Amino acid sequence: MVKVQSILELAGWIVVCFAAAAIGGLYPPGEWYAGLVKPTWNPPSWLFGPVWTVLYLMMAVAAWLVWKRYGFKGAALPLGIFFVQLVLNAAWTWLFFGLKQPGIAFAEIVVLWLAILVTLVSFWRLERAAGILLIPYLAWVSFAAVLNYTLWKLNG
Repeated sequence: MVKVQSILELAGWIVVCFAAAAIGGLYPPGEWYAGLVKPTWNPPSWLFGPVWTVLYLMMAVAAWLVWKRYGFKGAALPLGIFFVQLVLNAAWTWLFFGLKQPGIAFAEIVVLWLAILVTLVSFWRLERAAGILLIPYLAWVSFAAVLNYTLWKLNG
């Protein structure tokens, strides 16, 4: 019974994380993005889906590990920051692809990066594995921020 309950709890965190992905999915890159001047190091479009799928799964497991050990009461601030970064994550897609505002999206991704860093550090302090699981996410968003800035400058 405990294993089934634990799997269901993890599934709940996966749903929460993929809800942010679904919101982002409302604003696909489309023709506007296809028409942008891109740097030579811009990743191929097919890479983004698999990378984000893995990152959202890792975020879900990280949050679940912290929640499982401390609950919402014991980890209110770290989990609250986690939810803030999820909202910022979804908002970036809306700003960049929905509103077609790479400059505003760049400012927002800097805030997102900081929120991820704070989440990573706060998770690390509670459950080291949870912090470790967020390192690839921070690395990818670091790359995405540089790409966002470059696209803004190349097309501004």
